[in-house]
This record gives sequence, structure tokens and C-alpha cells, in this order.
Amino acid sequence: MHFASDNWAGASEPIMQALSRHSTGFAPAYGEGDLCDAIEARFQDLFETDCAVYIVATGTAANALALSAVTGPGGTVFCHQDAHIRVDECGAPEFLTSGARMWGLEGRHGKLSPATILSGLEQVPHGVVHHGQPNAISLSQSTESGTIYSLDEIKALTTVAHDNKLAVHMDGARFANALVSLNATPAEMTWKAGVDILSFGATKNGAWCAEAVVIFNKDYAKDFIYRRKRAGHLFSKMRFSAAQFEGYFENDHWLENARHANSMAAKLVAGLQDSNTTRSAWASEANEVFAIVPKSSAQKASASGANFHQWPTNGLHPDDQPNDDEYLIRLVCSFSTSQEEVDQFLALIKS
Repeated sequence: MHFASDNWAGASEPIMQALSRHSTGFAPAYGEGDLCDAIEARFQDLFETDCAVYIVATGTAANALALSAVTGPGGTVFCHQDAHIRVDECGAPEFLTSGARMWGLEGRHGKLSPATILSGLEQVPHGVVHHGQPNAISLSQSTESGTIYSLDEIKALTTVAHDNKLAVHMDGARFANALVSLNATPAEMTWKAGVDILSFGATKNGAWCAEAVVIFNKDYAKDFIYRRKRAGHLFSKMRFSAAQFEGYFENDHWLENARHANSMAAKLVAGLQDSNTTRSAWASEANEVFAIVPKSSAQKASASGANFHQWPTNGLHPDDQPNDDEYLIRLVCSFSTSQEEVDQFLALIKS
């Protein structure tokens, strides 16, 4: 019963088949081959625009390099206080941006709002050299709380950002899960809604290690090839990273994986709600479920082999807080989560 993270899942079969197809023979190094060109073209078709695409290996690299392209000396990036770039990336965004601050803002269930962006600008206003330069906002889709920005919410954020000369970065580590939940197109959820630069994640959704920085506003693509090289993400055998995307996109495999993960999460939610002792902490909108369960039930499930994370509760809204005899836990479903795992976990947690 593996609900600790979608990173725990292996690589899906179509992706491994694509890797195998390209494992022999010779191809130009450092992303110069036909396969890498084809994947860039595939991204451009997918997003319906002439975007610049740079493949990297990790989401941390994608986020940090993307933010390095939109910040300047003394830069500030406004993000949610629980954002991955601020909490879980070991200072990589600060390091690769030459010291930009990840300025955490409050927001219930992992979401920023236009009002919180404006409050950030009051704290770090334009033109005050002592405070630095507000350069960008970063929003996670889906969020660290498993929630999703609607298209209208994204447009509202990008409007206030652009009105205040801020670039917009989207951390799309779980991009596909959000996309299928909204039933939107990649273009609608990004550049058509005002997003300038995207960290496009595939690893959590069935790839081995495949991420990409997708730049819609090409003003931010200047010198990006040097940023990637300096960070150690220009692979000599880039064809293997590209091959993963070939398998990922083929026959809409990436969307199929995301739909499965989301559907398993929905089944978890339904089972938790069908109990007198467990409940969802808030609405689950993608493949992450945050649940409030009795401590004894969580301990029993863990002892019986269930993997999940007890989630910190500091800073939560009072209405989201568990009672003293309860835990807040996070359950993450992946492309390989089975109905049997869900049923087994629910049986344990309810008993």
C-alpha cells in the first residue's frame, strides 16, 4: 500500500519501451539529434505555440532554472508559504538565481490570490533598493495541498502580476493531474491564461526522470542554454530524456496515467467519507488526498504496511485542524495505484 508519494512508483511500460527503442545505435550528443528536435516540436504542438523547450532531469532543476531566467539582482519571487520552491528544494532556487528570495505568502489550501500578491508588493515594493526587486510570482498546479487553480483563478493571478511587472512561473510537477481534472488544454492552463514560464513535470506521472522548462515568453529564453549547462543539466545522451517524453506523449499515455491516479484518489476520498471516524481535511482535486484519521487507526495502518506521510499542522486554518486524538495524513495515488491497494488501506483505516 504505497501512498507516500507518486515518486515511489516506477516507470510506466510505454516509457520504458521508448527508452528501449532508442537504446542502441548512434545519435548526436547534447540534444542535437532528430529525437530531441521531434520532442521540442511535440511540445509546441501540444501547447499550440512556438515555445522554447529545455529538457532537464529533476523538478528542482526545472524550477530553479526557470526562476533564474525571470529574476535579477536582489530579486524576489512571491510564492505560497508552503510552495515546493520555498520549503523542499534545499535552497536551489536561491542558489541558481544568485540569491533571489522566495517570499512566502499565506493562502488557505495552498493557493495564492490577487490580494496576497498585492500584500507581497506592499512588503517588497518596486523601486526601494533596500528591499530588492519584485520579479515574479510562482504558482503550483496542482498545489502542495492537492488543490487546483481554476482557469479563471490563474487569469486573475497573472493579470495582477503583469499589471505590476511580475513574470508568472508555474510549477507543474503534477501538471497532468491538474489538466485532466480541469478538462482543459495545455495552452488554456498556461500561456492563454498568462503564464510566462512552466516547469513541466513527467516524473511523478510515470516517467523515469523527465522534466522540462517550457518558456512561452521568449524574452526569458535568452541565454537559457547557458543556464542549463552551468547547472549540469545539458546531458550528453539527451536522447534518453527525450525518449521518455516520446513514450509519455504517445497515444495520450500521460493523460491516461493522470486520470487513473486521480480516479484512485477519488475512490480514497469516497471511502474515507463513508466512515464515522475518518474524513477529508479539504476537497481533493487531483491525486493527493489529505485526510484526518484517528491516531490509533493511522498507527495500525502503518504497522500493517501502509506507506503515507503524517502532515504538519502548523499554520493550518483552525477549521482544518485535527483534534488531539487525530492525525492529518497525506495520501498520494499514482499511475500504478491499484483498486486493491485502495480497498486494503480503507479496510485498515476504518477498522
